[in-house]
Amino acid sequence: QERLAESGGGLVQAGGSLRLPCAASERTFSGQPMAWFRQAPGKEREFVAAISWSGYSTYYGDDVKGRFTIARDNDKNVGYLQMNSLKPEDTAVYICAAASVDRPIGYSDYIEPRLYNLWGQGTQVTVSS
Repeated sequence: QERLAESGGGLVQAGGSLRLPCAASERTFSGQPMAWFRQAPGKEREFVAAISWSGYSTYYGDDVKGRFTIARDNDKNVGYLQMNSLKPEDTAVYICAAASVDRPIGYSDYIEPRLYNLWGQGTQVTVSS
């Protein structure tokens, strides 16, 4: 069955770094924009970052700008979320998503979960004080 597969989560102290890969099949990842969302206990799903299919355009949520970087390697069909300067407030389940879209899209589209038709299982990131 087709699915995205996140990994790399774990426990890290405040100020540390973590890198999360998101693997997919070629037919589900190539040509598709992708994104990361996160969800903490008692909170709604939050937009973290997104990247266009070519990797040329990137978008970030306000809370992670300057600290997180999204990237992709289309030759390996893997997306990455590099997280630096982690804070306890970053503690959440991080979820990778991909979208099938045949039109130009921008920031207002990327931040909406409804854009994405393929999701991963999530990986837990816990940041200690």
